[in-house]
Amino acid sequence: MAVPVEEAIAALSTFSLEDDQPDVQGLAVLLSTERHATNSPIEYSDVAAYRLSLAEDTKAINQLNTLIQEGKEMASVLYTYRSCVKALPQLPESMKQSQADLYLETYQVLDLEMSRLREIQRWQASAASKLAADMQRFSRPERRINGPTITHLWSMLKLLDVLVELDHLKNAKASIPNDFSWYKRTFTQVSAQWQDTDSMREELDDLQIFLSTRWAILLNLHVEMFRVNNVEDVLQVLIVFCVESLELDFALLFPERHTLLRVLPVLVVLATSSEKDGESLYKRVKINRLINIFKNDPVIPAFPDLHLSPAAILKELSMYFQKFSSQTRLLTLPAPHEIPVRETHEYPLQFPRHYLIINHIGAIRAEHDDFAIRFASAMNQIVLLKSTDGADIEWGKEAKGNMYDMVVEGFQLLSRWTGRVWEQCAWKFSRPCKDAIPLESHETPTSFFDYEKVVRWNYTAEERKALVELVSYIKGIGSMMQRCDTLVADALWETIHAEVQDFVQNKLATMMRTTFRKKKDLSRILSDMRTLSADWMANTSKPEPELHSLPHGGEESRGNSFYPRPVAPTAAQVHCLQFLIYELVSGGNLRKPGGLFGNSSSEISINDLKQLETFFYKLSFFLHILDYTVTIGTLTDIGFLWFREFYLESSRVIQFPIECSLPWMLVDHVIESQDGGLLESVLMPFDIYNDSAQHALVVLKQRFLYDEIEAEVDLCFDQLVFMLSENIFTYYKSRAASELLDPSFLFALDNGDKYSVQPARFNAIFKMRRVKLLGRTIDFRNLITQRMNKVFRENIDFLFDRFESQDLCAVVELQQLLEILRLTHQVLSEHLSIDSFTLMLNEMQENISLISYSSRLSSQIWTEMQNDFLPNFILCNTTQRFIRSSKVPRHPVQKPTVPFAKPSFYCGSPELNMAYQSFARLHSGFFGIPHMFAIVKLLQSRSIPWLIRALLDHISSKITSLEPKITGLQEALPKSIGLLPFDGGVAGCQKFVQEHLNWGSKSELKAEIIHDLKEIGSILYWMGLLDIVMREVETTQFMQIAPWLGLTPGTDEQVQQTQDAKDSPIVNLFKSATSALGSNAQYRNPSPFFTMSKQAEAADLLYKTNMHTGSVLEYTLAFTSAALDRCRSKWSAVPKTGFIDITTSKDFYRVFSGLQFGYLEESVQDPSNNRESFGDSVAWGGCTIIYLLGQQLHFELFDFSYQLLNVAEAESATITQTLPSDRTRNANYVQGSENLLEAMKKARRLNNHVFSMLKACCPLEDKIACAIKQSGAPLHRVKYENTVSAFETLPQKGA
Repeated sequence: MAVPVEEAIAALSTFSLEDDQPDVQGLAVLLSTERHATNSPIEYSDVAAYRLSLAEDTKAINQLNTLIQEGKEMASVLYTYRSCVKALPQLPESMKQSQADLYLETYQVLDLEMSRLREIQRWQASAASKLAADMQRFSRPERRINGPTITHLWSMLKLLDVLVELDHLKNAKASIPNDFSWYKRTFTQVSAQWQDTDSMREELDDLQIFLSTRWAILLNLHVEMFRVNNVEDVLQVLIVFCVESLELDFALLFPERHTLLRVLPVLVVLATSSEKDGESLYKRVKINRLINIFKNDPVIPAFPDLHLSPAAILKELSMYFQKFSSQTRLLTLPAPHEIPVRETHEYPLQFPRHYLIINHIGAIRAEHDDFAIRFASAMNQIVLLKSTDGADIEWGKEAKGNMYDMVVEGFQLLSRWTGRVWEQCAWKFSRPCKDAIPLESHETPTSFFDYEKVVRWNYTAEERKALVELVSYIKGIGSMMQRCDTLVADALWETIHAEVQDFVQNKLATMMRTTFRKKKDLSRILSDMRTLSADWMANTSKPEPELHSLPHGGEESRGNSFYPRPVAPTAAQVHCLQFLIYELVSGGNLRKPGGLFGNSSSEISINDLKQLETFFYKLSFFLHILDYTVTIGTLTDIGFLWFREFYLESSRVIQFPIECSLPWMLVDHVIESQDGGLLESVLMPFDIYNDSAQHALVVLKQRFLYDEIEAEVDLCFDQLVFMLSENIFTYYKSRAASELLDPSFLFALDNGDKYSVQPARFNAIFKMRRVKLLGRTIDFRNLITQRMNKVFRENIDFLFDRFESQDLCAVVELQQLLEILRLTHQVLSEHLSIDSFTLMLNEMQENISLISYSSRLSSQIWTEMQNDFLPNFILCNTTQRFIRSSKVPRHPVQKPTVPFAKPSFYCGSPELNMAYQSFARLHSGFFGIPHMFAIVKLLQSRSIPWLIRALLDHISSKITSLEPKITGLQEALPKSIGLLPFDGGVAGCQKFVQEHLNWGSKSELKAEIIHDLKEIGSILYWMGLLDIVMREVETTQFMQIAPWLGLTPGTDEQVQQTQDAKDSPIVNLFKSATSALGSNAQYRNPSPFFTMSKQAEAADLLYKTNMHTGSVLEYTLAFTSAALDRCRSKWSAVPKTGFIDITTSKDFYRVFSGLQFGYLEESVQDPSNNRESFGDSVAWGGCTIIYLLGQQLHFELFDFSYQLLNVAEAESATITQTLPSDRTRNANYVQGSENLLEAMKKARRLNNHVFSMLKACCPLEDKIACAIKQSGAPLHRVKYENTVSAFETLPQKGA
């Protein structure tokens, strides 16, 4: 069924195209090729309809406007001119015969550029001639034409400004005369064979004179002006107009003010070329007024990186105008570079206008906040007015008038702020940095460019901050005003219409009845003003004819009311109204004393004059307000901050690095300062690039400039993404590390606040999906996300590299750092759609495959254990810790150097890094339970079985390598060793054992066996620690899942399922929810709950299957027992007689007994030797093998150490019964063996502890073992009898 068009349109109106992206960019986000103007779009051709005899004036205005446009294009050519000579090739000696061809090619290239200079020369001559002729036309005493109008005055000033700028550019660009010298040289070489080159040589000579003469354009203009008759009247009018406009702040836009400032010193020089002219000028304009203007603005912006100084212009031109050289008060003004350094700090305080924004930023901030609030309030009134039907007319007028006032105030603020940026930039260029190199810079003074001295090192951190703020305010206010363009358009047009109609229909009518009633000439002008601009159709009062017939002063003569009509005056109407007001006030007399609205010789009352002056100035604002969008674009254009053509030429480089670029300096300052208030403005400086690109294409019309801007933007934006991502990552890393810091540690500190992280506002950055840059739309959030994914992977890789360069004790630090990184990822995931942390971790561990149980981390742990931990760490059974042996290892381990990284790859801030490093140092000297927890958390159930299997294989290989070594010691045993004789005493028994255990030649073999037993014992104890940790972890997990699975403890300490329900609680929950939704007719799609119910059943089955896990230590002992089967016949031989073999036995327990005896003797002789080399692991390895071989009782009965302890106990008892003299002698001998006996007692206690632990874990009477499933999960305990066929999964004796 087709949807009606009306419904479809109505449905579209309900869609919201807005998102939550904040406004952190300005207006200049798209490159446009169209710019409107406030001039008449039809070149004032409609002025003739008003019959004001302004035909010649209008024609002159159009002619001047054409010249102005052409002059701006000429100025663009000069400003963007770059030397061609630098690109010319140099021929080697071998190609000197091609010199003529090179000259010809060079001439052809340079001739194209010189043709542009010739065009500029011809144009300036034509423009000067036309401007002079235009001025002379109005300066004749017998003048019979009307004018010049205010529009005409502005056109004259703008054309003069273009000529001044061209002259200044010609003087500043050194590459132009340099290229011309090459051009002339090549012309001489090429034209030798030409004929009739005289005219070309004359052109060259003229061009050379033009280029080499400073201020040649102004000198030519002066000659043209005073060729026939003086134009001092027009010049004085222009000077008066400039002075009054500057003093009264008549110019609404800052470019108009800068134009007045640039042309005023030139006008003063031209107008005082004679003593008579100077005297007449100073009668109309006091010289103090000029001096104050020049002193208040010693630097005037001309081009982005070029400035003008009124004092410098006056001094330079005084050399060419001898009459002006007598003006000492003007010539003694100091130029900006002549102001002493000690006075620069007082300079802004002496004058109302000073240049540094930092001195105004407080007031600017208050102005911005106040205006933003009041503008939003005015906008709300307009919205309410549009949504209210039948609203009160007076209230509507008030709301619209308030909106008009706010727009005018906004334009004034933007003009003042942008003008301050221009002026500060010019001030900085006029006073380059002369201080020493900043401490953080490693550059030498000779490597500085001039551009660095005026930009890079010329802005302090506070000035950069103030500039960023001001740029943000300019772009923010401009964007706010631009967004309501269509909303306020009617209000502005209606207000302007009401202002004009109120003046021409009410105020002028009053003036005609009072002041001008008997002055027919002036009354005619008022009548003309009403005729050309009155809108009688909107008048709700009496029509005009009836109005004239009414008696004066009656009730009907009150002010008229008007219908609100959005009909604004045209540019021609404004032009004519200003002309008529000027004629009314001045009477068309150019020599009228006083100012434009001076009342020295006027018959107009002060009140009427004030009304005329107010309306006159309002008229100049109307056109800018009607041209709303273009005015905002002009006032918010700050692209000049990028251009540096003059300094590129003076520095003789192709382009400066981005560190010297002011837009990037501002971005870099925002990022490096880490100021939370500036962070949201980090993209504002990129609007400078947008504005500069617009200016390069539309105004300068140079593609190569746009290409350079684009290249810099690409580099800077990549750098922005990189640096901002680093800042974001560092902030959230520090925040995560601060949250995971031990609270007790912070409580114990007096200055714990330094570990807290100050909040930063990145939310606006995270929402930026559409950043407009050079006409392109960039998903900034996506770029940040991509960078974050890369940073997380790099951080994980660094942590693994760092762990691989340290020993196994660093696993706690690795686990802490990964935990901080995981929390960082968790917090960032709330704002960015970054990859899963588990995915990234597995990717960096090379553990992506479903069938891969090994990983980079597990492989490194195993490698570390095999190469360093097992050989070089010793066990302390009392503390349950492994510590590094102090003995130099036999095979030193080669490790890579510890990689260096930024603090963000550790814990974020340096303070947090130091705190966590102190924690890491607490665990760096040993390996114990905390390290095992870290390994379990890092490897988890996927890689732990692989590591267990690797360690078990290592035990098996060690047992295999032990077999021939033990056989070697068995062969070295004597044929018979009986029990130690009690009558020999301790010394005799010790000597007896030493004589029979003659293993002196087997010392290396003994050391290798003890080392292998130590590694086996270390693995067994390591498995015991792993078993403790895994049981605790599994218990925690069980407590979490048991309620959902319906598990309860049974009477026999076994877990049992609740009997009241067939399914577990989680399955019942989802089944009941699914059935309830299925029976509800309102819920049409219960399939998601069916899926969730099936997933709950799968989870129930999965958790119940893996709930009963076995003991890792039990499995290790079972595996070791199976591995011993291959050598059981050699290490545990069955006695031939069936009785215990006491004297001739060579079983393993006998070998270990001898090894232990010798090991204890050596430890007594050198306490720091063997103990530091082997620790308690030897006992764990030897006793475990003895226990699994079933030789525990044999060992406890026939161990040499145990027998010696028995002899010592018997001897001690005997000593107490002997005579005192014998007792002392025997006691001294026993005392000499105290260290050995004490060591044997410790060994016996350790052996008993090991046997008791083994008996608890793996009793031989009723063996308990476990197996590993194919999935890698241990099975629960399996009880079986101690028979040959008991093991089904492991090889056993007799299998």
